[in-house]
Amino acid sequence: QVQLVESGGGLVQPGGSLRLSCAGSGFPFSSYPMTWYRQTPGKERELVAGISPAGSRTSVANSVKGRFTISRDNSANTVYLQMNTLEPEDTAVYYCGRCETAEYTRPRYECSYWGQGTQVTVSS
Repeated sequence: QVQLVESGGGLVQPGGSLRLSCAGSGFPFSSYPMTWYRQTPGKERELVAGISPAGSRTSVANSVKGRFTISRDNSANTVYLQMNTLEPEDTAVYYCGRCETAEYTRPRYECSYWGQGTQVTVSS
């Protein structure tokens, strides 16, 4: 049974940092692209970042480029999202997704499994 469990969200002041983690289980973690999406009420889920199975290729949304970094540790079955210089506009529920296909240059992913999400609130 595929499980994805996110952690690391919370309340942070503008300009601060957070690192989100997503632990995967029930599948060969190192075989799948992984992504981070975010969603705010009334809006569609937005792709934030994606990473290839070996971690050699990544994509990051223009809205967070230069501030967010995606990485993974396949030995720990975990994908991370390092978020720096956070802005109030980054406030959202962040979800990790296990994907079956990935196009890193477009970028575009097709993901079938999602975690429960972790809330990130950026506010003074």
